[in-house]
Amino acid sequence: MLSVAWAPLYAHPLPENHRFPMLKYELLPEQLLREGIITEADLFEPRPLAETEILRTHDAEYYRRLVAGQLTRQEERATGFPWSEQLIRREVTILDGTVECARRALLHGIALNIAGGTHHAFADRGEGFCLLNDQAVAANYLLAHAPGVRTILIVDLDVHQGNGTAALFQHEPRVFTFSMHGARNYPHRKEQSDLDLPLADGTDDAAYLQLLAATLPRLLDEVQPDFVFYLAGVDVLATDKLGHLSLTREGCRRRDELVLRLCRQHALPVVVCMGGGYSVRIADIVEAHANTFRLAAELFG
Repeated sequence: MLSVAWAPLYAHPLPENHRFPMLKYELLPEQLLREGIITEADLFEPRPLAETEILRTHDAEYYRRLVAGQLTRQEERATGFPWSEQLIRREVTILDGTVECARRALLHGIALNIAGGTHHAFADRGEGFCLLNDQAVAANYLLAHAPGVRTILIVDLDVHQGNGTAALFQHEPRVFTFSMHGARNYPHRKEQSDLDLPLADGTDDAAYLQLLAATLPRLLDEVQPDFVFYLAGVDVLATDKLGHLSLTREGCRRRDELVLRLCRQHALPVVVCMGGGYSVRIADIVEAHANTFRLAAELFG
């Protein structure tokens, strides 16, 4: 059984002319249900996360202004989103989805959020379509509420560096941040993760998978995490408009298999969030994300 977070709010945060990148939040659960990878019983609908949990990670004044719609025009432009009450409800619901996934992963080994991976959000600001940092909030939730979770590894394989996540945990030794991303891609000013592996434009399946296979097992041995958050962005695909890497869909699937198989072998609970995906064809995005769920069902089912 897979626990999968999904809410109708995931799919509709933007005006119609901005909605293409968001279609995956509607199409992905439909695909998974149609194939029988998940059932309706596997889906749970998150609710807005309590403010007290959000403020373990985010600056109180920033959060107050965000909720009240009082960001400056410059701050709003940096997020990429026009402000609306619906957008804020979506963001705090995504947070709860990842937090609840963390609770369920402790019980069942894995849980997946059909959203999340908002790794460009800092404590006091949003950037790059990220307003609040769901994996950071969930990591801090576990450190506060789960006595058996003393060390957390965040594996960020979105094509963009997890700059917000890196900054949030720069002085937190209990959270190790690992980001493998395009060297010349957004954000242009990178933060320092505990381990950054910048990749050249055009990096293909062989080079990518070789580097990941040489790195992640060593990290698990060195960090000895009790819990893993995995950001499985599919903007690493060669078809992606913003990614500049050259992975095939099969290469992306093998990436996910490597990460999830290692978590399974080490008996590490893992939460998976979808992250980015901006291929021209929506089918390429949905199919690549669906592979992540297929593997989760195969390895943890």
